[in-house]
Amino acid sequence: MTRPPSDDATPSFMRMLGELPAFALHPGWFGTAHDLARGRDGKGRAVLVLPGFLASDMLTARLRHTIEAAGYRAHGWDLGVNQGISAEVFDALLRRIDALPAPLSLVGWSLGGLYARELAKRRPGAVDRVVTLGSPFSGDLHMNRAWKLYEWINHHPIDEPPVPIDLAVKPPMPTFALWSAQDGIVAPAASRGLAGEADHVIEVPCRHMDFVSAPVALTAVLDALEA
Repeated sequence: MTRPPSDDATPSFMRMLGELPAFALHPGWFGTAHDLARGRDGKGRAVLVLPGFLASDMLTARLRHTIEAAGYRAHGWDLGVNQGISAEVFDALLRRIDALPAPLSLVGWSLGGLYARELAKRRPGAVDRVVTLGSPFSGDLHMNRAWKLYEWINHHPIDEPPVPIDLAVKPPMPTFALWSAQDGIVAPAASRGLAGEADHVIEVPCRHMDFVSAPVALTAVLDALEA
């Protein structure tokens, strides 16, 4: 009898390979966005969307379009490719938050969610909620398939970033942790968190790359923004 994988284990190599075709399997997403957004009214509230590791605003376009269709003002991070944690990017994002109208919601995919949680702690008066999508904010930061590449690119240990952070400490506003048992990059336990590390823990049946494209994930993000 085959033992099922533990949700606190790094996803298997085969599960990681299953992430590769994710974007190609969600065609016609512009029409889907308006279907998902029907009946919602974000009243123009600003939402800042932060991309994952080695991703840019281009890969969060589907998510931002869906958020816009629901009546919010969705903003990309405008910082090119997210190569990792740096003091320069952190400061630039703080300035961006200061320039956007409050209350502001932060939506962060994977590494972008780690940025979102820490930024929200620095700007509690400006941020009204944090939504993380498959973000490994809990436990050992090596419980994912990207940490070796991260260290090779950034020249610092993944658990010793150049910015003081404490990922497990919850920001002082409502937090929504979207996680998936099907995640092929991040261990599910790392993005789900322990009791007290997030206010709302929401399982989404999708792969890691699906968090910014699959209708079920886009719906979960809209629900979190609306809650």
